[in-house]
Amino acid sequence: MSFWKWGFVGILFATFVFTIGAVELGRNHLTERISGSAGDVLEDNPVGRLKVFVYELPSKYNKKILQKDPRCLTHMFAAEIFMHRFLLSSPVRTLNPEEADWFYTPVYTTCDLTPNGLPLPFKSPRMMRSAIQLISSNWPYWNKTEGADHFFVTPHDFGACFHYQEEKAIDRGILPLLQRATLVQTFGQRNHVCLKDGSITIPPYAPPQKMHAHLIPEKTPRSIFVYFRGLFYDVGNDPEGGYYARGARAAVWENFKDNPLFDISTDHPTTYYEDMQRAVFCLCPLGWAPWSPRLVEAVVFGCIPVIIADEIVLPFADAIPWEDIGVFVDEEDVAQLDTILTSIPPEVILRKQRLLANPSMKQAMLFPQPAKPGDAFHQVLNGLARKLPHDRSVFLKPKEKVLNWTAGPVGDLKPW
Repeated sequence: MSFWKWGFVGILFATFVFTIGAVELGRNHLTERISGSAGDVLEDNPVGRLKVFVYELPSKYNKKILQKDPRCLTHMFAAEIFMHRFLLSSPVRTLNPEEADWFYTPVYTTCDLTPNGLPLPFKSPRMMRSAIQLISSNWPYWNKTEGADHFFVTPHDFGACFHYQEEKAIDRGILPLLQRATLVQTFGQRNHVCLKDGSITIPPYAPPQKMHAHLIPEKTPRSIFVYFRGLFYDVGNDPEGGYYARGARAAVWENFKDNPLFDISTDHPTTYYEDMQRAVFCLCPLGWAPWSPRLVEAVVFGCIPVIIADEIVLPFADAIPWEDIGVFVDEEDVAQLDTILTSIPPEVILRKQRLLANPSMKQAMLFPQPAKPGDAFHQVLNGLARKLPHDRSVFLKPKEKVLNWTAGPVGDLKPW
């Protein structure tokens, strides 16, 4: 692009920022309630609508694992830990399994980290099988439905397929013993073997207190048009390029590394959270999996998420109107990102910002401690409550079996 064209674009963006700034939206400014059923769902209160029994497992399945590596409390898969803690003190918990609507098995399958903090999923299938064998032997409730009234939190890259590489996750498929259970997972992609019908897609964990500590003055103008920090290539795991992020991140870098409207880099500055609050659009491209914490960060900081992940299933899609608050760009159209984003009318951007400024929207994406009404914990419970009552067909006849306990890779059948 010529110097004169860049100059024109710069003037255009300056005008755009001025227009937006004239009615700049801060954290205490006008917001817009989510209209229709989505707004009602977002504000639902699940208390009184369901009862959950929490299995008491030996600490080797959860607490001892966490004691071994406290880093698990801060990584993006930590929802499995905080969901357990929340349920232990939640008013929906029942100590009487006979009156339970749902049964929860607290297994920390992602808390096995490499030195650089990445979770290793290779022991997870054996660990999960061991826990299911335990509850099916010590309590009668699993055997009544073979898990159809049980839910598990499986926040791996590809959920209960338990692998971080998509091809291998697809080859593995969902752990056979979880085929009838409800899975609460971060992974969501339509028509994918690692997303079963009835799963509840949740946001990845992002530390609420840390983000709150980086809030900037509410009237700070959004002077960055497009913002992204992260990898464009994963040379270590994808040396030839093109497989990581299906080439979408590489396309962002190759097309826009010199574009003044795009503030993109592999650097991760200490001002990362502050910068997102100064940006109009925040890129949320797929990586190894379709999702990432950027989606949470963008919503919390009022930065319009630009979602680049074909067929993605987004968190709490029945409660959060993603089409209204975000921008969806097909992976094949990444090269036209500048044209797509500069073509969005200012009034459309302002409405997206008003919706993003709604506190209930932000709350639904977070797992705060202590829990708060309408947060991600409560959205999970809402999802479970909406599945009630269970259809009578899920209850098996005495001694009836549906699941194949010997199915799956041979390595998964070894004792944990």
